[in-house]
Parts: sequence; structure tokens; C-alpha cells
Amino acid sequence: MSDIVRARVLEHLGRLRLGRVAEQLDALLSDAARAEPTYLDFLDGILREEVGAKQRKRVAMGIQIAHFPAVKTLEDFDFKFQPSVDQKLVRELAVGRYIAQAENVLVFGPPGVGKTHLAIALGRAAVEAGYSTLFTGATALLASLAKAETEGQLADRLGFYAKPKLLIVDELGYLPFEKRSAHLFFQLVARRYEKGSMLITTNQMVTQWGGVFGDEVLAAAILDRLLHHSFTLTVQGESYRLKQKRKAGLLGRPEKQSN
Repeated sequence: MSDIVRARVLEHLGRLRLGRVAEQLDALLSDAARAEPTYLDFLDGILREEVGAKQRKRVAMGIQIAHFPAVKTLEDFDFKFQPSVDQKLVRELAVGRYIAQAENVLVFGPPGVGKTHLAIALGRAAVEAGYSTLFTGATALLASLAKAETEGQLADRLGFYAKPKLLIVDELGYLPFEKRSAHLFFQLVARRYEKGSMLITTNQMVTQWGGVFGDEVLAAAILDRLLHHSFTLTVQGESYRLKQKRKAGLLGRPEKQSN
């Protein structure tokens, strides 16, 4: 390839925003010279290179926007340690069809059993499937909405949390809501109802949500919308953190319960 042609090809690649192919042009040409692919196979190869690079960039950006607090994947989740988890359902949720249908996922279980891990992992899977995702703790969410209301910007803030295709709210119920906060949460749930998915982790079963929100009627209205189109996961068993402390000899073995 002459220098003039090479420069022209690079210019065209730049205008078409095929950055990955431009970066790998010499390597791709060298591979083609050795393998002698057909024209179609060569075109297929460079397009796959570009599509793969754009996909990786899109996922990296989506993960950054989602604000996950840690790197967690389904491959890292120990289903053997938590056999109560419906692994088949989790794998199905990872495909993301529930997001396309604006359905919700509620993950119940005591502290430390892996609810947040599952939420982050499913959130990452959603990003990889092409869905906009945002992760927030329940306390931070309510503080953000309350601050926006005080500043007269509640509509904008509700719009911000309503925009992602998947909104993950972690650790709902660990602290009881003030009555005004409960009403703000209801507004958000109502705004996303049948328009966007929510994935909520909580240590409180639905029968206890009246106490969480400080209002049985309001709790029922929230649950009515969340559960209408939803999947539920229940995680039981020992806390991962307690398990690690026990392995390190910092705690004794759990006592067996007598019948």
C-alpha cells in the first residue's frame, strides 16, 4: 500500500469514526497478507474488530454512568454458598427481557447474604445488553429527592431517576423512612410504573413494609405498583462477612438449633 493510499484510507476511517480499524490497520493488513482471506472475510474481520471495540467502549461508559459501588459479576457469585437463590431465574434475568417489558425485580434477604452482589451483577448484565442503568442506595436516593424538593427542583430530580431503563435501589428498609420521604419514594415508583424497571434489594419482607414507610396505606400503594409486573428472589443463609470472619477464627461456629 502506497503512503498516499494509506493516508487516504486513514482519513476515510477517521471520517467514518472507525477508530479501532485505524489503530489496527497495519496489523489487520499483515494478518490478511498471511491468511489470504476472501474479500468478504476480510471485510467481515475488520467490521467485527470495530463493532467489538465500540461495544466495549459503550459498556465501559454505561458502567461508569451506572455508579456501581464495586465490581461484581454473576460469575463471581457463589451459588453453592447460597443455594436458596433461584440460579435459573437469575440467569434469565441477566438476559434483560424484564427490562424491555418494564418489569421489576425485588430481592429479599437478611444482611450480608449477597443481595447487593446480585443487584450489581444484574445491573452490569443490563448495561452489557444495552440498557441504561443507575445504581443508588435507598438512603442516598431519598436524601437526593428531599434536597431537590427543598430547592424546588423535585420534578427535575424525579426525571433524572425516571430516565434509566433500570433503576437499582439497594438496601431499602435498613432504616425506616420519614413520612415525607415515603411520599417522595411513592412519586418515583408511580412515575416509573410500567415505563421503566426497578431492581430493589431489601431486608424486609413485604408484610413489614408498612413499618418501613410508616404508613400501611402508602406501603400498599407502593407494593401494588412494584409487584404488579415483577420477579422476586429470596436469599437465605449465613452472611458472607460472618463466614469470612469465622474462617479467620474471629468467630465461633454457629450453634445448631435444637428441634
